[in-house]
Amino acid sequence: MDVFSKPKFFATSSKGENAELLAELNSEYRDRRKDAVKRVIANMTVGKDVSGLFPQVVKNMQTEDLEMKKLVYLYLMNYAKSNPDLVILAVNTFVKDTDHVNPLIRALAIRTMGCIRVDKILDHLSEPLRKCLNDDNPYVRKTAALCVAKLWDLDQERAIDNGFVTTLQDLISDSTPMVVANAVIALAEMQESSVNKDVFVVNVAVMNKMLAALNECNEWGQIAILTSLAEYRPLDSKEAESVCERVIPRLQHANGSVVLSAIRVLMIFLRYIRNDEFTKGLIKKMSPPLVSLLASAPEVQYVALRNINLILQKRPDILQNDVRVFFCKYNDPPYVKREKLEIIIRLCNDNNVDQILSELKEYASEVDVDFVRRAIRAIGRCAIIIDEASERCVNVLLDLINTKINYVVQEAIIVIKDIFRKYPQRYEAIIPTLCQNLDSLDEPEAKGSLIWIVGEYAERIENADELIENFLETFLEENSQVQLQLLTATVKLFLKKPSQSQEIVHRVLQTATQEIDNPDTRDRAYVYWRLLSTDPQAAKAVVLSEKPPISVDSSANNLSPALMDELINNISTLASVYHKPASAFMGNKAFSADAVRKAAVADARDEEQIIGEEAVASPTAPVAPKNALIDLLDLDFGSSEPAPATPVMSPPTSNKSGPNYSGDLFDMSSDMSSGGGSGVFGGMGGMGGMGGVGGMSGMGFQQNQNQNQSQTSTSRDAFGDLAGFGGFGQPAAGAAPSQQPPKPASSNTQSSTVNDLLDLF
Repeated sequence: MDVFSKPKFFATSSKGENAELLAELNSEYRDRRKDAVKRVIANMTVGKDVSGLFPQVVKNMQTEDLEMKKLVYLYLMNYAKSNPDLVILAVNTFVKDTDHVNPLIRALAIRTMGCIRVDKILDHLSEPLRKCLNDDNPYVRKTAALCVAKLWDLDQERAIDNGFVTTLQDLISDSTPMVVANAVIALAEMQESSVNKDVFVVNVAVMNKMLAALNECNEWGQIAILTSLAEYRPLDSKEAESVCERVIPRLQHANGSVVLSAIRVLMIFLRYIRNDEFTKGLIKKMSPPLVSLLASAPEVQYVALRNINLILQKRPDILQNDVRVFFCKYNDPPYVKREKLEIIIRLCNDNNVDQILSELKEYASEVDVDFVRRAIRAIGRCAIIIDEASERCVNVLLDLINTKINYVVQEAIIVIKDIFRKYPQRYEAIIPTLCQNLDSLDEPEAKGSLIWIVGEYAERIENADELIENFLETFLEENSQVQLQLLTATVKLFLKKPSQSQEIVHRVLQTATQEIDNPDTRDRAYVYWRLLSTDPQAAKAVVLSEKPPISVDSSANNLSPALMDELINNISTLASVYHKPASAFMGNKAFSADAVRKAAVADARDEEQIIGEEAVASPTAPVAPKNALIDLLDLDFGSSEPAPATPVMSPPTSNKSGPNYSGDLFDMSSDMSSGGGSGVFGGMGGMGGMGGVGGMSGMGFQQNQNQNQSQTSTSRDAFGDLAGFGGFGQPAAGAAPSQQPPKPASSNTQSSTVNDLLDLF
């Protein structure tokens, strides 16, 4: 033994797994070749690349072993696109197999040719497909029918020129229901992509043929036929009744999709039926199948519940006696419980409200916090929907408040606020009970609800000012929703009890206008401040005006009639589950990402075209200077000609006897302590003067202005009017008015306007 020779521990006897497969595919033994093909398919299934074995696998197509042929055909369908030049090697075998004695092999060959999406195969597909469409065996014909749809997807002109579309339309009259169903599936798919939408038009003759084949098809065929029947519009009420009678037996099918497809047809055809007795009988027959769907798996239940919700909005009388079926079970998933809860509310009426309230009260003791909140909201919706049951609902809510569970109490207060809005002046006796739980509130919506109740019924609550004061301690830290409610409640309290809340409202408005950054809160405070300072009676008429009662809560979840009809037409599809039209979530539709992008590009192109046309129409027009400030204000600074003269408002004179109207809008605190004006808002009168805002004199705002006949530019006048709003550009109280005459209009309009803008601040 040579000691210097290297041991070949890592040497292999072969060149890899593909090399072994290559050798076995070329073996002279059929069993070894079959095992090799199985290993190739196994590697292909797990994602390994075995495309290099394409020629060797294709050689094994010519065999009488059906299992072997299926495996090779499966390999061809997967790797034909990556080897388009080599696919032509298999064409002769395909054509030969379409003439095979065994119908399974004939069908397998034509199906594989249709699945190989390569142009070179299409050149050889026409003759085999024509033979298979007219084959004696129905299995071959049904397979060829689907192959026409695949050919249509690749080359519509070829499918039309060879007469395949006409042949496919004739297959609807086939004696075998299985062939009819596949022909309907193929034609319906082709209809969607056709330009003229004339490939598959359902008329009376086609409808009768489909109905004749409906009962003997498998479940997929029945769904396809029922979907196509939904596109048909009956000529009169009798024809609609006839179709419904032939579709009703499908409601007893074991497959839930078939049941929903049948209900879809019935719901559409109910629009055309004028016989009330027939309609009532049909609705009765639709209830049991819908209830049976709830015995399925949770996922199927959810789909069924979403469709039932849709159907109940269109036909509320369906399932009116089956509310118990929708009571939640302990092991229902949360998404099923939510849908059941929604349907329970839709089915609530005078006869079952007590039963529903008892059930909802039980739900309020569940451990799922979100579900508990929904159950409490459902109790409130029952009170709003059914007037006679409102007192019972309020009693249930009070029982829940007495549990002292934090989230239960807060949700109950939110619901009671809506009940107060629906039934004002009816349940004020429970307000003390609500106020006892003031310290336990930590959610903005619950706080806002209780604050609204206190403000709305301030005259009936002895310590309303103390309750408001309690909330005002954390006014600056509160959520904007709570701040807005506190503002309104404080103003209501002042209007109802002015002697007790004068200091409170003064402090709240001052804090909201000076220390709050939220624009909504600050602007509302300004509005209240100006309203109270100018006309307290008008403020009382506005703030304390009688509000319309809240509408029926369930209507907020109802769909518009147009959308409802569209979704009814799409029952048992994703549209009925999402409660949105198909165009909202499917590609190549109005709301798809591609459509939005194309629309944006089209809008930009149209805008460029309009700008170009304007430039051509006025080639001598000067170009405006590219100034960000000017662009923002959107003013015309390009013209060098002086603007037409307009009168200038002179500064208002100081009013010694009344409140100071010349103070700055944002500096109202200086007048808060002065005794001028009437009542506590004497110092707030400065907000009432609108200065030089043109056209505001009819609004009751005090103006103290003298017009001057001097002339100035248009841009100057624009800011002159703005300067008068709330005291901008006006002298302080007691200051001497400016004696400088206005400057004449300058040719440099741009610089003067910018300077005026800067002077405002």
